[in-house]
Amino acid sequence: MTFRNILIALDDGPVAAHAANVGSELARSLGADVALVNVTDPRLAVVPEGGIAPGDMIALAEQESRRLLASFRTRLSSPAPILEFVEVGEPAETIVKVAKDWPADVIVIGSHGRRGVQRALVGSVAESVMRHATCPVLVVRAKE
Repeated sequence: MTFRNILIALDDGPVAAHAANVGSELARSLGADVALVNVTDPRLAVVPEGGIAPGDMIALAEQESRRLLASFRTRLSSPAPILEFVEVGEPAETIVKVAKDWPADVIVIGSHGRRGVQRALVGSVAESVMRHATCPVLVVRAKE
């Protein structure tokens, strides 16, 4: 199997930054194309009474996603153009859909490596992506 299209899933945390570096290095070594994806979960855009309307919150989150991906694109300094996907939806499901539609040969995603109750409460986007992706998934653990 060859990896020609590498999808790197990002958020604004240090684990995602580490995963982006790993994914970028993998792409460089294989001569593969790279795409970055950031997903805004609309369930998090609900603001208590008197706040910003959910649609406005999502629009602001999409703007921030574009800034985040542009920042990563600049840092990764790939010789080839880097695609960017700014999406709204349930994160794991949306990452899997983008990977299928692009089509990605591998997904690179960071994981905090939480265990026990903390993991049960927070959940794991990486685990859900691994369970549902139709391509291989490279999970990059947090630096210790």
